Amino acid sequence: MASFDFDLHATEAAATEGPPRDWKWHLHPDAETMSRAVAARLADELRPKRNSLICLATGSSPQRAYELLVAHARAEPDLYEEARWLKLDEWGGLAMDDPASCEHFLRRLLLTPLAVPPERYFGWESQPTDPAAECDRVAAWLALHGPIDIQVLGLGKNGHLGFNEPTRQLQSGPHVAILSPASLSHSMLLQSKGRVAYGLTLGMDDILRARQILLLVSGRQKAPQLRQLVTGEISPLFPASLLRCHRAVSIYCDAAAAALIPERVLQSSCSSSRHNG
Repeated sequence: MASFDFDLHATEAAATEGPPRDWKWHLHPDAETMSRAVAARLADELRPKRNSLICLATGSSPQRAYELLVAHARAEPDLYEEARWLKLDEWGGLAMDDPASCEHFLRRLLLTPLAVPPERYFGWESQPTDPAAECDRVAAWLALHGPIDIQVLGLGKNGHLGFNEPTRQLQSGPHVAILSPASLSHSMLLQSKGRVAYGLTLGMDDILRARQILLLVSGRQKAPQLRQLVTGEISPLFPASLLRCHRAVSIYCDAAAAALIPERVLQSSCSSSRHNG
């Protein structure tokens, strides 16, 4: 698998200047209010482009937003009739119906309640006979149907996005990932009936090609990571830092997660929805 190269000049400039000034901060008092704002944002993004391709992260960060999106769809079902959905990553080795799989998560919370047909959803197979061929299959699909319009992300404990783990040389495109101890200790796996062997994930370059990126961060336990994202250096050792190369990032966070962010950052780039959506 090829390594992922990015524009060194651009990253050096971003590291000097701090987070891009056109990033939008959506600061909310708690995770529930934050999740409501994210659900509303996804609905708003679908109105001008009904067939948008939305790439979905899994885990606790986006869970409530997905539940609220389904609730909204009951009131405005026509809005979701053309939306396309893409699974960001998967636990390699788990059965597709394992309670801890990303597939099970998305089907339970979003795809089944929205009655999404097979032609409008694409995702990783969790137990491919040939993982490298599975990566090629996902890459070919994305080349034909992408780029991603809206990328939903959470922020990993070690700065990973999807299963783009900290490393000195990030891999390009969909790839098989060696999972870090931080990923293998994820709360999703407490429900697992199987054994995770590896990760399957889109690459950072796939993520950075998305037209819009929504990063969801909540809880005091994520405050150090969020601070590092906006004040630390850009490095593949903290993959989320590469988001600073993207000019259309919206950060949705609660007050606890934003506790360590310098006020000057919030004042300079906070949207008018800082407190109420």
